[in-house]
Amino acid sequence: MSSNEEKILRAFKQKDWNEIKSSDSWQIFKIMAEFVEGFEKLGSIGPCVSIFGSARTVPGSEYFKLAEDIAFLLTQHGYGVITGGGPGIMEAGNLGAKRGKGRSVGVNIDLPFEQSPNLFIDSDKLLSFKHFFVRKVMFMKYAQGFVVLPGGFGTFDELFEAITLIQTGKIGRFPIVLVGEKYWGGLIDWIKDVMLKQEGNINPDDLELFTLVNKAEDAVEVIDKFYSKYLLSPNF
Repeated sequence: MSSNEEKILRAFKQKDWNEIKSSDSWQIFKIMAEFVEGFEKLGSIGPCVSIFGSARTVPGSEYFKLAEDIAFLLTQHGYGVITGGGPGIMEAGNLGAKRGKGRSVGVNIDLPFEQSPNLFIDSDKLLSFKHFFVRKVMFMKYAQGFVVLPGGFGTFDELFEAITLIQTGKIGRFPIVLVGEKYWGGLIDWIKDVMLKQEGNINPDDLELFTLVNKAEDAVEVIDKFYSKYLLSPNF
């Protein structure tokens, strides 16, 4: 336990609310520092696509290879790649970007027992954050598209955050590509049958906010077609 954590714990035991309030206020500056570092480092990286997926995916597996191929193809189409900076799908994305000689960005999160940065991130494009919400802002702000492979709660959090922000008009629309029908198919069926038809909690148009594919080439094609269709440049 750090000295600051001990100080806060002691304040709680003594019910020293002024001390606790002061610690909360200082936390704001730590959060601001993470935002400033992220904005300064990522503000000039150029058009990039974020690749999400499980940290538990092992090298050599089907989805690891698929993520690597997608990242490689993205670099051949002029995009850089942003990942969460850790192992699994994230490592595969950075590996593919490095293989394609493209920009390889890692937005890492400090966790107690895991997630060291992988070795395929450009040395000048690695950031580490303590706060998940700051990290997610970087994903949303500096990506021109999302490619989402099979993952756990963190992957779902990032996916639905992006869909919600686009759905509510808080950010501009960009392509979201789900990769792996056998993984995502059941979820999409539930969204259609329960969320839409049974409960009416979304609109039919909301189903167009994401696209499901199985192949690396198809994932990249969705992103290219999106920017061609809307006559937009994949930039900031």
